[in-house]
Amino acid sequence: MSSRIDIGINDQDRERIARGLSRLLADTYTLYLKTHNFHWNVTGPMFQTLHLMFEAQYTELALAVDLVAERIRALGFPAPGTYREFSQLTSIQESEGVPKAQDMIRQLVEGQEAVVRTAREIFPMVEQANDQPTADLLTQRMQIHEKNAWMLRSLLEQ
Repeated sequence: MSSRIDIGINDQDRERIARGLSRLLADTYTLYLKTHNFHWNVTGPMFQTLHLMFEAQYTELALAVDLVAERIRALGFPAPGTYREFSQLTSIQESEGVPKAQDMIRQLVEGQEAVVRTAREIFPMVEQANDQPTADLLTQRMQIHEKNAWMLRSLLEQ
């Protein structure tokens, strides 16, 4: 019995897709940490609203990291899982100290949009390889992050 993977996607394409998904995983996990941090530390007149919104978003992100990591595994590659790997792969900047609530919102909008850009960046190679399960995952992730960015952005309007 061979452990060779034969799912109709060649080895090189599977590896390229897994590398792209590893960046998506790192962005998702980094955004999860940032959102959870802001949930704990937010203050001000919008405390209740933001505390609950951030909790809903980090809970969704915690589930998302599992979906992305499992897709990497299904393609036959190890999923990154350390802070070191995530810090090398992510496009999202960590925050310094405890920002004011408005700055937290701005940073989370930027983070949500960064995840969308990472997902969109790998989409062409996924489509080219006829990798519909990954395309479906990316579409769902982009939809969720675009909606979250819009909801956060709406809190910044005067």
